[in-house]
Amino acid sequence: MYPSPDFLPLKLHSAEQVRELDAQLIAAGTPGFELMQRAAHAAWRALSRRWSQVGKLTVLAGRGNNAGDGYLIAALAQRAGWRAQVLALGDPATLHGDAARARAEAEAAGVPVLPWHEATPLSGVLVDALLGTGLCGPVREPYARAIERINHSGLPVLAVDIPSGLHADSGGCLGVAVQADLTVTFIALKLGLFTGEGPVLCGELQFDDLDADPRLLAEAPSLATRLDPAGLPRLPARQVLAHKGQFGHLLVIGGEQGMGGAALLCADSGLRAGAGLVSLATRAEHVTAALVRRPEIMCTAVASANQLQTLLPRADVCVVGPGLGQGSWARSLLSAVEGLEQPQVWDADALNLLATGLVGAPRMGVLTPHPGEAARLLGQNTTSIQADRPAAALALAQRYGLVVVLKGAGSLVAAPDGRLAVCNRGHPAMAGAGLGDVLAGLLGALLAQGMAPFEAACLGVWLHACAGERLGRQGRGLAAGDLPYAIRQLLEELCPCVN
Repeated sequence: MYPSPDFLPLKLHSAEQVRELDAQLIAAGTPGFELMQRAAHAAWRALSRRWSQVGKLTVLAGRGNNAGDGYLIAALAQRAGWRAQVLALGDPATLHGDAARARAEAEAAGVPVLPWHEATPLSGVLVDALLGTGLCGPVREPYARAIERINHSGLPVLAVDIPSGLHADSGGCLGVAVQADLTVTFIALKLGLFTGEGPVLCGELQFDDLDADPRLLAEAPSLATRLDPAGLPRLPARQVLAHKGQFGHLLVIGGEQGMGGAALLCADSGLRAGAGLVSLATRAEHVTAALVRRPEIMCTAVASANQLQTLLPRADVCVVGPGLGQGSWARSLLSAVEGLEQPQVWDADALNLLATGLVGAPRMGVLTPHPGEAARLLGQNTTSIQADRPAAALALAQRYGLVVVLKGAGSLVAAPDGRLAVCNRGHPAMAGAGLGDVLAGLLGALLAQGMAPFEAACLGVWLHACAGERLGRQGRGLAAGDLPYAIRQLLEELCPCVN
C-alpha cells in the first residue's frame, strides 16, 4: 500500500491565524491557563516517552506564554521525580498573566528558577521555551547566545510549539534557531514547520490540538494545505474499452548534445505514469540510444523550430527543458512552443531562458523551479528565496499566471489564485541528478490524462516524494531511473487503473 497518512491535520496556518484561534477558544469558554496546562501535559508526555531514563530537565524560558509552557513542564517533571530547573532569560518577576501563574506553579513544585548565564551548566533534556511563534525579526541577544549554547550542548532538545528562531509562517531561520530533536506543536499546524528550515530544525514533529472545539478548528482560515492521501486528487479508473488515444500524447522537448539522458528520463517517467503516447524531440545524436533504451517512445531528431513545428499539432501536452541547454537550439525550440494553447511543463533550462526575458512563458501549465531557478526568475538570490519559500512560490505563480512547483525540502505547489500546498514527504537520498527530470515527465503525464495543472502538480509532487522516500530507505545511490517504477506502483495503489 502507499504510505499511510501520518494523522496530522491537512490545514496549515500562519502564526496570526493560530493566535486568533487561541483567542476564539478562550472567548468560547476555555481559560487561557487551562490551554497552557494542556500544552505542558502534551509536551511532558512526549518528552517522558522519548527520554524516559534521563531523569533531569533544564528549561530555558523567555518572557511570554511560550515560557509559561516551559515552567509548567518543569513542574510536571519535578512532581514526576525528575530533577528540573528553569534558566530564565530576563527577570521572571516581569512575567504577567498566565505565564506568571505558571512560574508560581513551578516554584511551588520546588523547581529552582535561576537567571541564565552563558557559563551556567546545562543538563538533562533541554526544553526550548524561549521565543514561540510571535518572532518576526532576527533573534537578538541574549537569546542568540542561549540558542547557540543549546545547539552546541550535545544534549537532547524538546522545542515547545516551535523551535526558537524559526519563522512560523515562512520556515526561514531568523539568524539563529534551535535545532530540536523533538517539537510538540499545539492547536493548529504552522506552515513554517513544513518548508524551508522547518523540517530540519523541528526534528520529529508531534501535534496536539489541546482538545480544541473541532468546529472552530474546521472553520479556521488557513494559509496552505498539506499534501496527504486523504486530500489528494485522483485519476479516474479506466474503462474496459480504453485505448491509448484517450490518455493524451505527451511530447518531451530537450536533450542538447551531451545532455540526452535528462530528456530520456523525463519521457520514460511520462510513459510509466500513464500517458497514452509519448514522443521525444531531441538532438539527432540521442535518437539511437533513446530507441534502444525505450522503444515505446517515439523519438524524433529536431535541429530547428521548423522541424519541431511538425510534431506540435499532435501533442496534447509538452514538457520543455530537461537537458535543453541555453544555446541557439534551445532558444529556437522555445520560440516554437511559447504560444501554444496546450498545457506545458517548463523545467530546468527552459526556466533559465525564461528568466532572461528572451522568451515568454507558456499560456497554461506548470513551472518547476528549484530555489536557484526561482531566484533568477524573481531577480533575487537563493538565500532570499529560501528565507520565505511560500512567498516566493506565490509570487512566481502570480507573475507568470501559472502553477508553480518550488522544489526542495517541503516542496510547495502554488496557484495564481493563491492556493498553496506543501509536501512533507521525501528522503535525503533524493539529492541527486535527474530526479527533477522525472518529476517533469510525471507532471506532463498527469496533465495528458486530463488533470488540471494545480491538481496534477499536487498529485505529482506527492507521488514523486513518496517514491523517493520508499526507495531512499535502501540508502544512498538512488538513481533517477529507479523512480518511475516506484511511482507507477504508488499511482496504482492510490488510483487503481481498474475498479
